[in-house]
Amino acid sequence: MAKKIRLAKRIVSESDRVAAELARRFTEAGVFVANLMSSPGSGKTSLLEETARRLDGRLRMAVIEGDLATDRDARRIRRAGVPCRQINTGGGCHLNAKQVRKALDGLDLENLDVLFIENVGNLVCPASFDLGEHRRVVLASTPEGEDKPIKYPVAFEGVDVVVLNKIDLESATGFSRATFRRFVRQVNRTAPILELSCRSGEGMEDWLDWVRAERKAVEPAYR
Repeated sequence: MAKKIRLAKRIVSESDRVAAELARRFTEAGVFVANLMSSPGSGKTSLLEETARRLDGRLRMAVIEGDLATDRDARRIRRAGVPCRQINTGGGCHLNAKQVRKALDGLDLENLDVLFIENVGNLVCPASFDLGEHRRVVLASTPEGEDKPIKYPVAFEGVDVVVLNKIDLESATGFSRATFRRFVRQVNRTAPILELSCRSGEGMEDWLDWVRAERKAVEPAYR
């Protein structure tokens, strides 16, 4: 048992070292990096597609796409005109810093403004692994129910912004935004809560304003 504990400590230490290396690379390249986390089907890829469409070249964007298998989401991102690198974990429930570092080989960081890392669909494991990102984003959606923040607090308590997607389905699903917000505040008192629909476009400008503000906030330190 003692040997297993020591091995785990070495793995965590190596992961942290690579994440710190990535953070330095992102800073030196002048690119803002956001780590997107959610359960499967909440709409991470749809959010990125709509973000790309609405930014329309005003911010140079790229995506690292994490999935257990297939490149279906990566192909959607590329069809939106955004460079995308695929990571298939083969059963792994989250991305790690070493995988992200390898995926960067196909991206020109010097010519990017924003890099989104779309993590594997999971509300548990991804929250525990640093990828060198500047900000963490967690997505929820109305069909999932209001209680995700208190059922999976680790995914919500350490993020910088909470995005509620599919608000156009609120009535059909019986979802209560007030209840959701109350549950979020039980585990995270400060993160902005953005409510939107990728399908209807409602609330998308608030999300884009957040992306632009975060990019602008880090830019003076870069260039």
